[in-house]
Amino acid sequence: MLSYVLDRLKSSLVVLFVVSIITFFVLMIIPGNPAQLILGTDATPEAIAELSSAMGLDKPLYQRYLSWLLDLLKLDMGKSYVYGESVTSLIARSIPVTFSIAIFAMTMAVIIAFLFGMLSAIKKNSIIDYFSRSIMQLGTAIPSFWIGMVLIVYFGVKLKILPVSGFVPIERGFAPFIKSIFLPSLVLAIGEVGTLLRIVRSSMLDSLKQDYMDMARVKGLGWGKIYIKYALRGALTAPLTIIGMQLAKLAGGTTVVETIFALPGLGRLVLTAVEHRDIVLLQGLVMFITSTVVFVTLIVDILVMLFNPRIKSFHQGE
Repeated sequence: MLSYVLDRLKSSLVVLFVVSIITFFVLMIIPGNPAQLILGTDATPEAIAELSSAMGLDKPLYQRYLSWLLDLLKLDMGKSYVYGESVTSLIARSIPVTFSIAIFAMTMAVIIAFLFGMLSAIKKNSIIDYFSRSIMQLGTAIPSFWIGMVLIVYFGVKLKILPVSGFVPIERGFAPFIKSIFLPSLVLAIGEVGTLLRIVRSSMLDSLKQDYMDMARVKGLGWGKIYIKYALRGALTAPLTIIGMQLAKLAGGTTVVETIFALPGLGRLVLTAVEHRDIVLLQGLVMFITSTVVFVTLIVDILVMLFNPRIKSFHQGE
């Protein structure tokens, strides 16, 4: 298992290195002078040239890349043109917002998907199965921005029981914190639950057809051991992979939801960086999001191997 983890770490580092090259050079060859953007259209050519030299923009691209990469390894991502702050501090301030709604959303989605997915597979072609299929279709068909607007109007404007914008840190109280992230997390959960529920149901149906399930029934084991210990454990590989992909996607920034609910998360930062062509901020965000996705994928791969004895024995045999 250790060799497998080391191999995955090596491949992850290669991915990050390749992404760093693509991110730096693609963004740098975009037309426009960052110094001009900082100083404005009224700046003199001399001032632009002086700032460009101070920022190292007059150096060859490969030298600028090496300098940027070395700073990146020190967690120094530069200074944002728009905000006038270090990119590292901006990301650090946005992480609690995005990660909070991402984790809470995935928690709700996992609970709903596993509950209805298992029941749908166990009670195939029953009312609960048809209801679960309806959830699958609704979750994937309805746009998230429309769901968000409906929830804002109903819970925020009409009932006035939940805030419709802003973020309250958990330090100010657990209840206000949950209230501030509940609606955006619910919107994200509805969008993710359809795909996850479909995978859980399909995996459970495959697991219930295996020979070891017949043996478990013949032995007279209780339903808890049959469906949870044996069937669910055998069906976890695909759902865990999907959960990891969904969580990595949400943790990388949820621009639409953060915009609708006015949340100062990573998604809003990405939108601002793109709108104002803040290359330094965009480079830092791309590398952070990529690192998050790679890290989550690595953790999920390790968990899949631990939960699936066949995969574990295969790698141990190597």
